[in-house]
Amino acid sequence: MSSLKEICSGLPLDPLPPNRGRDPNVPHAPIRTPNLTAEEERLALRNALRYFPPCHHATLAPEFAQELRQYGHIYMYRFCPTLRMRAYPIDQYPCRTRQAASIMLMIMNNLDPAVAQFPQELVTYGGNGQVFSNWAQFGLVMHYLSEMTEDQTLVMYSGHPMGLFPSLPSSPRAIITNGMVIPNYSSRNQYEKMFALGVSMYGQMTAGSYCYIGPQGIVHGTMLTLLNASRRYLGSDDMSGRVFVTSGLGGMSGAQAKAAVIAGCIGVIAEVDEAPLRKRHEQGWLMEVTSSMDHCINRIREAKSSKMPLSMGFHGNIVDLWERLLLEYERTGELLVDLGSDQTSLHNPYNGGYYPVQLSFRQANQLMMTDPKRFITMVQESLRRHVKAINNLSEAGMFFWDYGNAFLLEAQRAGAEVEKVGGGPTEFRYPSYVQHIMGDIFSLGFGPFRWVCTSGDPQDLSVTDNIAATVLEEISANVTDRVKQQYNDNIRWIREAGKHDMVVGSQARILYSDQKGRVCIALAINQAIADGRVSAPVVISRDHHDVSGTDSPFRETSNVYDGSAFCADMAVQNFVGDAFRGATWVSLHNGGGVGWGEVMNGGFGLLLDGSEEAAKRAKLMLNWDVSNGVARRCWSGNTNAYDTIQATMQENEQLRVTMPFPVQDEQVLDRALQG
Repeated sequence: MSSLKEICSGLPLDPLPPNRGRDPNVPHAPIRTPNLTAEEERLALRNALRYFPPCHHATLAPEFAQELRQYGHIYMYRFCPTLRMRAYPIDQYPCRTRQAASIMLMIMNNLDPAVAQFPQELVTYGGNGQVFSNWAQFGLVMHYLSEMTEDQTLVMYSGHPMGLFPSLPSSPRAIITNGMVIPNYSSRNQYEKMFALGVSMYGQMTAGSYCYIGPQGIVHGTMLTLLNASRRYLGSDDMSGRVFVTSGLGGMSGAQAKAAVIAGCIGVIAEVDEAPLRKRHEQGWLMEVTSSMDHCINRIREAKSSKMPLSMGFHGNIVDLWERLLLEYERTGELLVDLGSDQTSLHNPYNGGYYPVQLSFRQANQLMMTDPKRFITMVQESLRRHVKAINNLSEAGMFFWDYGNAFLLEAQRAGAEVEKVGGGPTEFRYPSYVQHIMGDIFSLGFGPFRWVCTSGDPQDLSVTDNIAATVLEEISANVTDRVKQQYNDNIRWIREAGKHDMVVGSQARILYSDQKGRVCIALAINQAIADGRVSAPVVISRDHHDVSGTDSPFRETSNVYDGSAFCADMAVQNFVGDAFRGATWVSLHNGGGVGWGEVMNGGFGLLLDGSEEAAKRAKLMLNWDVSNGVARRCWSGNTNAYDTIQATMQENEQLRVTMPFPVQDEQVLDRALQG
């Protein structure tokens, strides 16, 4: 078995490692269908071979060609390390700067089989969220990071390490871009070809930015979504006996089961693939699993009656479950579901992100490879059935929302009845969770802040949990009533986080926090490292799905109504601004969440090492990282954001934001336009 030292010593070329092929003991990505021409196949092979000296081309070319034709991509399985991928303690990485070691730790966490969806294909989550395009890139990146000094920056082009370039100690140690395609060529079909050629990559959000922390990364947000949905739709935050039905138990969607139980409701999650279903059950995220529809319905009734929290995985298709719930209502008049959503990977609908109800899991995987056009037709038929059942249940009293996975967007494209009469370009029959549930949280500056204890010691995580809770309790004593509820929810979350056994992979925590909370928590953790209460540096980060990180007209910015929802200045400015304000690494991606060509998003990682320099960087960068998005939302007309940025300017005299003057008399517009 290889060691960290060997992994960081460069590509193994003398001799070449044996070609062990694909590991049958781990799940694998669906076969891709890029439909390359003969010349494009030749180009893909030529591009892959350029990572290796010519003396190895005769050996590698045939197996790379076979991978391309058999799997639709050249993953270079021969170079997949035998060392167990996981977040090793930071001191174990060979390096010249701990900043580089922190990036290596985060990369290996993203590829940990306990964390990654398809580890051998370098997919962390979402079906196609790549860390790298192939294993040669992984090897080169680890080598560069092990040799990097604080006068160099690693430049990453869609998974490809362009190299180490001279920079400043204050510069980021890595600059990552994924999928930066000229807009007119950013189509789904073009992407499949570019990925097969090895020239572009879909990094999802935190996959390609090395900041994924397992399904915990979305548990807190999902819990908040459920609580706020219950308050809005059901009139109470007491969710006992309430039933939430959804789908998906993958890297992100797997959080739904745990979040439902923490929120106190009954979560029923359909999943067609047995592998993630079994994985979540073994990890303790699912309490029960069944493949029997009758048993599923009976357990829903029993749990509703007892009002006991439950997370149940249904091994089957979500469309079948929705249609059965509708049938039960039509037969008995009993509505068994209160809240509904969906987290199938519809950003990737025709390559394993959505499985049509007409086919078994195995049949679907076969058809998407042998007859892609027919498969597309069946997906669209399934989506129409899917929506029809939801529409009927909604008319009976269920509340449904889009979870930002392009469900309503793809349903609309399939011809399903999701149109909102008189709605704008980002509105559908059902709201997105940003529009109705989480949008006001973003406008107040709250979002998914997170940190990773690089020691790998659970005790360090416990100490940082307590630090964060104490900081929030101190701040909450002096906040407005508008944000008091958010603080209470987040304090409850962090105080109880340890007992919910949510760590998968690195010793990490997520916590929704506003600007002041993030800065104060970061500074307090940095001081704890300096004092020795935390034994090793801590990486702070966030989900790209945040106040400022993402421009996505059907999700993060779907509640922006001034016509700028389709503009991406905010995400790009955030990436640039984080870079020169102190981030250890930054990333900017095309795609993520809703899909390729639909989103621009970015993220960062910042290493806290207990130094005054780290404190200075954290304060400057985190303030910008939140204020940028709040200012943009304020300018678009959001009143919560207006009040939030006003208060922030009062606390920081160097911050000066252009404030909007709203039109107070609509007749002024009427008269001007009639004239």
